[in-house]
Amino acid sequence: MAETAVPGFAEPARLWADARHAAAVLGAQAGLLTEGARLAVEPGPAGARQLRLFAAADTTAVLRLDVPLGDAAGYWHPSAGWDRHLTADWASRWRTVGPAESAPLGCLYDTAGRALLAFGADRPAATTRVRFGLAEDTARFGVWLAVELRAGESCRVVLQPAGSPVAAAVRALGAALAVPDALPVPPAGREAAYSTWYAMHRDVGAADVEAEAKLAAAAGCGVLLLDDGWQLHAKGTGYSGSGDWTPDPAKFPDFAAHVRSVQGLGLRYMAWIAPLIVGERTAAHRKFAHLAPHAIPRLGCRVLDPRLAAAREVAADACVELVRRHHLDGLKIDFLDLAAAYADLDPVGGTGAAGRDDGTGAGGGASAECGTGAATAPGSTPSGGGDAGGTGGAGDVADVGEGLRLLLADVRDRLRALRGDDLLVELRQPYTGPGMLAFGNLLRAADCPGDATANRVRTLDLGLLATSGAVHSDMLMWDRSATPQTAARQLHSALFAIPQLSVALAGLPADQHAATVFWLDFWRTHRDVLTGGLIDAGRPDQLHPTVTAQLGQQAVAAFFAEHTHARLPLAGRTETALVNSTAADRVVLDVEGAATAVRLDTFDACGRPAGSHLRTLGPGPAAIAVPPAGLCVVRPA
Repeated sequence: MAETAVPGFAEPARLWADARHAAAVLGAQAGLLTEGARLAVEPGPAGARQLRLFAAADTTAVLRLDVPLGDAAGYWHPSAGWDRHLTADWASRWRTVGPAESAPLGCLYDTAGRALLAFGADRPAATTRVRFGLAEDTARFGVWLAVELRAGESCRVVLQPAGSPVAAAVRALGAALAVPDALPVPPAGREAAYSTWYAMHRDVGAADVEAEAKLAAAAGCGVLLLDDGWQLHAKGTGYSGSGDWTPDPAKFPDFAAHVRSVQGLGLRYMAWIAPLIVGERTAAHRKFAHLAPHAIPRLGCRVLDPRLAAAREVAADACVELVRRHHLDGLKIDFLDLAAAYADLDPVGGTGAAGRDDGTGAGGGASAECGTGAATAPGSTPSGGGDAGGTGGAGDVADVGEGLRLLLADVRDRLRALRGDDLLVELRQPYTGPGMLAFGNLLRAADCPGDATANRVRTLDLGLLATSGAVHSDMLMWDRSATPQTAARQLHSALFAIPQLSVALAGLPADQHAATVFWLDFWRTHRDVLTGGLIDAGRPDQLHPTVTAQLGQQAVAAFFAEHTHARLPLAGRTETALVNSTAADRVVLDVEGAATAVRLDTFDACGRPAGSHLRTLGPGPAAIAVPPAGLCVVRPA
């Protein structure tokens, strides 16, 4: 989340000032700290409450929500990453959230993983400023929301009752804030996918991609994602060659024929595009640089300003024409988070936070994928006109979140006219909040190459709010000289999402290939419970060392750390699968209910049988032998 400021509310003393309007709601204190708006409390769904802010005049309404610290253990929000601890109010900063970055939503929880304060603001498009922190003198934890409201406008903030597990509280918030027009997910969106990125980077070509596609289809994938590198001028590092979105004829002599070839294997075909990027070496830069005042010198590109109608037209046309000309099934739309650079910049000039490059990344717009700060070029201001058809008048908007919403709505509507409900659109963290479900149906974890822990945490975080879209892992890759257990653990990290594979399958060692096929098959046969069941992942700050999923008479428990246990009933179950994603040779299942006679079938990381026997389990904990990175299937005896 980009750091920003709210005038008059920099110091903790001002944050904790007496409220002008206050109400006690579900054990929390709600206080409006500014004039120009009023606060009302309304009933919400399933025991929730809704705070409604009504603006009598144009205003920045600042709302405080605070509760006693109690037994608080951490604070979760959609962009928490690894930082889930309790922050002091004097150490916190205002952050801008919106469609490009995160969402105005969070949950304070206790040591038992129960919600103490769970809230979400109904702001699917407009940007919001958020701050949170602990007052050490009063032992109260506060969250502050700064909302720009026009006269007559209102904003809804939903509060969930305290006491429910974090996952349940956040899911309930996601349901309460869900957009009514979510993009439907076709069956292909819930199939394992193959991405070229980690396997090939920009060294892609028709023959190599088609060869990998054939192997991916045989391994059980249903979608191929052609990542960065297919376009003309895509050489070296950075993005100076991105922006024209024309296939490189040296790599793809007949791109449409290549797409048909891959589709003929039974795979859906998606291609990468970053429609806001205008590279310095492209024809687009010569035509549209005036619509992209924000420059990223280290990447050799500029960023189109989505608040401008002409810039939105350029970006939308690029997406639609790519699909139309080459008969693609969908797009991987990347780097939308760069739009956050315009959150504090006047759309017709000025130098807000985005006009600064002080080495801290304060200008925003730096993507987690590119790993660099960025700033608006000094002296440049967005202006309309030129080849894009003019930006003056009602088409331009002041809020970058609204501009991004208009852009994505245009892209969605035009692409659905081409592909109907079979359209596939991937969006990745951090632009995966509830409001983005209207525009994307594949929600991917942010890049974390080779980091199984990060992939697990990010996909589980995404799953809490994905009331409709299919959550996809970051692309899976590993060291081809490593053990098959290493490959298996990477695949385990994506069990509770849709796995995206991105390791070169050609020449993959036989044992790694066996592990890949075995775990993809396990995922496919257990997909309903893994991605649609009741998930219990424990406390967010503990990074989910054990995760369980239950649906009907099936259950899966995955162990990602040693010396942990999973608590599940066995009675009445047709199958309970125990996945040992550790280096240990056993797991601990804490059986609820009566003792149950069962058959245990174990398999190693490659799917080879490792033993079968009968045993009575429960009640209480039982150590069960499972090979490292292996599987034990528990069925009634």
